[in-house]
Amino acid sequence: MAPIAKMFTLGHKFMPPPVHAGGLRYHGMAPLVSHLYKLKLIEAMAVPQLATFEAGLQFARTEGFISAPETNHAIRVAIDEAVRCRESGQKKVILFNHSGHGHFDMAAYDAYLSGKLTDFEYPEAKVKEALVCLPKVQGY
Repeated sequence: MAPIAKMFTLGHKFMPPPVHAGGLRYHGMAPLVSHLYKLKLIEAMAVPQLATFEAGLQFARTEGFISAPETNHAIRVAIDEAVRCRESGQKKVILFNHSGHGHFDMAAYDAYLSGKLTDFEYPEAKVKEALVCLPKVQGY
């Protein structure tokens, strides 16, 4: 029998901030993504909100369509990785998942362009507090 993939999460008691225009309010990773992460086949990266919108605008200007704020996180990391490769001379194939358009997120883009968005880092103490409530799962 194959091992069951488990999900990385902060649990049901974790409450993210109510307003965050940069998407990604969900605090867990799907079981398949969690398993790939555990096997070190993928990396997880945190990106500040303002940097994601900057990347989204760069992508829109070069590719011709507006991406969802959630997608902008992946775009930011892909751009940063491409810059690192260019500077180091390393050749890589860089893939990211373009998960959606930003047509429903124009208010978030407007907030970014008008300087109303800020970067927000959730307090580490609150993350640790949420982790204490999670059940202990053997083998993970």
